[in-house]
Amino acid sequence: MEGLLTRCRTLSALATCSRQHSRYVTHKCHHCPPGRQQRLVLSRMFQPQNLRQDQVLSLEGRASDLTCKSQRLMLQVGLILPASPGCYHLLPYTVRAMEKLVRVIDQEMQAIGGQKINMPSLSPAELWRATSRWDLMGRELLRLRDRHGKEYCLGPTHEEAVTALVASQKKLSYKQLPLLLYQVTRKFRDEPRPRFGLLRGREFYMKDMYTFDPSAEAAQETYGLVCDAYCRLFDRLGLRWVKARADVGSIGGTMSHEFQLPVDIGEDRLVVCPSCHFSANTEIGDLSQKICPDCQGPLTETKGIEVGHTFYLGTKYSSIFNAQFTNAHGEPSLAEMGCYGLGVTRILAAAIEVLSTEDCIRWPSLLAPYQVCLIPPKKGSKEATATEITEHLYDDITEAVAQLQGEVLLDDRTHLTIGNRLKDANKLGYPFVIIAGRRALEDPAHFEVWCQNTGEVVFLTKEGVMELLSGVRVV
Repeated sequence: MEGLLTRCRTLSALATCSRQHSRYVTHKCHHCPPGRQQRLVLSRMFQPQNLRQDQVLSLEGRASDLTCKSQRLMLQVGLILPASPGCYHLLPYTVRAMEKLVRVIDQEMQAIGGQKINMPSLSPAELWRATSRWDLMGRELLRLRDRHGKEYCLGPTHEEAVTALVASQKKLSYKQLPLLLYQVTRKFRDEPRPRFGLLRGREFYMKDMYTFDPSAEAAQETYGLVCDAYCRLFDRLGLRWVKARADVGSIGGTMSHEFQLPVDIGEDRLVVCPSCHFSANTEIGDLSQKICPDCQGPLTETKGIEVGHTFYLGTKYSSIFNAQFTNAHGEPSLAEMGCYGLGVTRILAAAIEVLSTEDCIRWPSLLAPYQVCLIPPKKGSKEATATEITEHLYDDITEAVAQLQGEVLLDDRTHLTIGNRLKDANKLGYPFVIIAGRRALEDPAHFEVWCQNTGEVVFLTKEGVMELLSGVRVV
């Protein structure tokens, strides 16, 4: 048992990153003793879960629309519900996971000097006409007119808006550069054929950063800084990633890289060299000879889901909007720019796609909506007297393990068997599931602990449970 406990401790250690504690609004619980934090109970969660496969298909309209594992699982367990083609309701578990992901992104962006802002989703047409992208973007740009006939678009990205914002600051000095401005907001794209659930929709969340530097050399340094932050982010999430050379597309610039998660359902075709770590999207040129241009070694082909994209823009936008700063000689100079995107909702769905089994969701440990699920005995069963022991364990965990406040959920649906509730817990992917079964009646009580990300099961006393969970870290 000590060996298994040690491995579980190792699991929790892998989930450690930063010890920022977060608290959530808790749900009312009628069994909570006075003076103690109210317990989070599953019966009060808004979550239409355990849908049969035929019901999931009908939600999407056609069987052919349900085309990937993450989409099917997220629908089945009630993480998302379709609102219209390419648009989804994000339900409580998904919102919790997304908020955690945003906190990790904030940590990495602010560690390199990023400053968070929030720009309007409505973007005036004249900004986009100035860069010719009003026409270049074509039908993917969602356009509208207000009551006065003024044209706008719902922004899929914000290069025009942020450059105009910085250009409006007429007294910007080189001493204030580099300037790294970012936001996490809803984005819109009129996809001709939305598919794969949150992987390709018409409305989605994205982190977009825009940088302003005094020189091309400084901008290249900032570019490397942001790329390194992306690498750290994906490493913290425990995701295998590839940084691939890519086409600049409609955004423009002179250099671009994609961050891809390799997976069979990916829409991008990549070539990778195992010898020198060269990788590229096949759209950038003729790579049909399967020879690496850097080391002349063989290239292998794979597919990937794009979860991040970086661009070195130079003065493409700053020259149009006259985004200038005063240099060290007191003269006006154009800022050198870069832009850097992360698909927030896409990272969530892609992580589920690559980590989950066919039947059960598995999360990056940092992003699991709840870290612990406690399952008390079934009402009326021989073990029912252990219900109170389970509730006391809940209280002890949330009081003694400070970082798990708001992270422990009690499955109070005691009309269901332990087996049925364990099946639900497996599907939802809580990192730790703790069951009060037969051995909870022993002296001392032993709890069955499932370490979901390793598949290991151990029996621990209350003290053992507390020791195990004390190593868990959350953002």
